[in-house]
Amino acid sequence: MLRRSALALTLAAVAGAVALASPPLLRSAGATEPCQDCTLRDVALVDALTFGVDGTTLAALQTQGREAWLQAQLHPPAGDRLPEAAQRQLDALPARQKSAFDLATGFAEQARAAGEMADPDQKAAARKAVQEGMSDVARQSATAFVLRALYAPDQLRERLTWFWLNHFNVHQAKANLRLLVGDYEDRAIRPHALGRFRDLLMATLRHPAMLRYLDNAENAAGHINENYAREIMELHTMGVGSGYAQKDVEELARILTGVGIDQKPENPRLKPELQPLLVRDGLFEFNPARHDFGDKLLLGHAIKGRGFGEVEEAVDILCRQPATARRVALQLATYFVADNPPPALVERMAQRFTATDGDIAAMLDTMVHAPELTASLGRRFKDPVRYVLSAVRLAYDGKVITNAAPIQNWFNRLAEGLYNHQTPDGYALVSSAWNGSGQMMTRFEIARQIGSNAAGLFKSAGPDAVDRPAFPLLQNGLWFSTLHRRLSRQTLAALDQAISPQDWNTLFLSSPEFMQ
Repeated sequence: MLRRSALALTLAAVAGAVALASPPLLRSAGATEPCQDCTLRDVALVDALTFGVDGTTLAALQTQGREAWLQAQLHPPAGDRLPEAAQRQLDALPARQKSAFDLATGFAEQARAAGEMADPDQKAAARKAVQEGMSDVARQSATAFVLRALYAPDQLRERLTWFWLNHFNVHQAKANLRLLVGDYEDRAIRPHALGRFRDLLMATLRHPAMLRYLDNAENAAGHINENYAREIMELHTMGVGSGYAQKDVEELARILTGVGIDQKPENPRLKPELQPLLVRDGLFEFNPARHDFGDKLLLGHAIKGRGFGEVEEAVDILCRQPATARRVALQLATYFVADNPPPALVERMAQRFTATDGDIAAMLDTMVHAPELTASLGRRFKDPVRYVLSAVRLAYDGKVITNAAPIQNWFNRLAEGLYNHQTPDGYALVSSAWNGSGQMMTRFEIARQIGSNAAGLFKSAGPDAVDRPAFPLLQNGLWFSTLHRRLSRQTLAALDQAISPQDWNTLFLSSPEFMQ
């Protein structure tokens, strides 16, 4: 009890320090220590662009050189695999062996069969099994996200996958989205995270998770639903107050009529003249019989009614708006640099977006080489997902966990659960959303679990599960060579008072410097 009280008092001081001031990560080593100073910059850069510095990633940067490492992160190979132990777990997830179409139709059939049961108890049990099965699919999707975030060599792409999942947010609790969020992440988000913004937007538009979440599956000629059209303009592209009007939302909603979902294997029955206009891809369907073929006027551009080509033309128009370039640049700079990023940096990133027709990697290339990013290193407060993942990456440095459930639980406890934000705006990017005293207390408890090896991260699956813990060694070579030089005198003094390795780990993982 005494130890816990002492640690809680330390946490209170930590919370105050984080809320009031963010000490820089980089303390000048002076002219006589240029190499050590470079090492600190390397640590800061890796920490800023990945889900947390560890010895493996830092060694890769130092082996390749800073610029080559940056370019590899900006332009990773398409099919980068995880370390063998992590890839084996990823490949063994049953839901990953099925398409979104098969998952959706399979569970729909189970639900139909359950509804037809005559016995009330059997019906209730069958319906419960359907719900539990859908939740298990979502847990598998979250496990896949955690494994990639912890161990993927293309760490920048994983950071951006999380960013774009929030930018194009969907909520797993609606309808059957628990079955779709993993496919949404794998097919719509991750492959386009460093590509062209236009392709990313179109991939989300064609995915059933987005169409179900924002009700466009119900949008048809004569029965207009504006929900998705409004969020595309307000959140996904131009942003509020950027110059579009309600009439533009209405026109975009008309353009999007017929863009929806079809779980039936056979094509819908259509008039002969409409059959060539049908578009199907898995669950996605553009049904021309539900489309408004009238001409439209979007942001001053006349769009002739002709079918799905209108949607593609509208997406091109939206992605080439200066307001879209500015909004995307501002969101990315907020995510990586500061709550209020320097306007000059945002403007340069927006200009690069426009000049490259929305090339996300090119825009980030401008950011990672910007003096504003260098000046921000060590000052960006970690959101909960980044905090948890960075703690596990540093604590175990490449040793592959076998149980992702504790990490998923920590995300939920810290109010940033995967696929769990109800409204379309996604989780907040600013520090003020995450640095309150309640959040800090929960982070402290998580740091204690990780630091004392009480987390269950290495517990095997199944009824005879066995925990094979691996004690985290944070006072390692990276600590002695570099990490200790990040810390203030106050933090070092607190660490000196730790009465056990477990307490030391807990204090370090809940220190102000580790929170950023």
